[in-house]
Amino acid sequence: MSDPATLAFADLQPDDIIATLDAMGFACDGRFLALNSYENRVYQIGIEDGVPVVAKFYRPGRWSDEAILEEHAFAIALDAQEIPVVPPLAHAGSTLHHAGHHRVAVYPCRGGRAPDLDNYELQTQLGRLVARIHLEGEVSRFQHRPSIDIDSYGTESFEYLLENDFIPDDNRPAYESIAELVLDGVEACYERAGAIREIRLHGDFHPGNVLVTEDQLHIVDLDDARHGPAVQDLWMFLSGAREE
Repeated sequence: MSDPATLAFADLQPDDIIATLDAMGFACDGRFLALNSYENRVYQIGIEDGVPVVAKFYRPGRWSDEAILEEHAFAIALDAQEIPVVPPLAHAGSTLHHAGHHRVAVYPCRGGRAPDLDNYELQTQLGRLVARIHLEGEVSRFQHRPSIDIDSYGTESFEYLLENDFIPDDNRPAYESIAELVLDGVEACYERAGAIREIRLHGDFHPGNVLVTEDQLHIVDLDDARHGPAVQDLWMFLSGAREE
């Protein structure tokens, strides 16, 4: 926590957020709503005589500027293909802005509810949109973003929790045995699949990142975009039942 950017992120206050948006030319009207985000700080900000915007303050140390700009470029390319992804707004020639120790991106505000996963027509529409995202994802590769693999998504997290005593001693044997069993199963799946073709992905495509209105839907939050197998953008919409 001694890093200045980390300290500033931990102490981010509403006044800091409003001042940052005002300095970027957004006339904030004082309305302010924190939105759900696991990694970053994301807020809906009211704008005088205009529609609200969404400001994302990036957690320090997770992505380089180059990796963030790659994510932005991917979203902009998808939007150019008329895929309903919400891209960041450009300001002063860039989509990524530095304000003190903070890195900030501003997005148009899009409302909606989570998709009804029992709606087969909607599921079909989402499947087609994922296919179109993946067609664009095949065009080129990220240069600054990693791939999804067993080590980064499984083994490293497992070992970190154990080495830093996040698991209570009473639960440790059960946790270790179950996690090892799961990772063995994942490795067996990869071996069974053989050579896997990796493409650029949304990376975190789940119902919370799809906003549905009566006549439109929007896909948000490409912060976890990486290379990986296409199924990464499908499996989080399944309940786990074999028929699905």
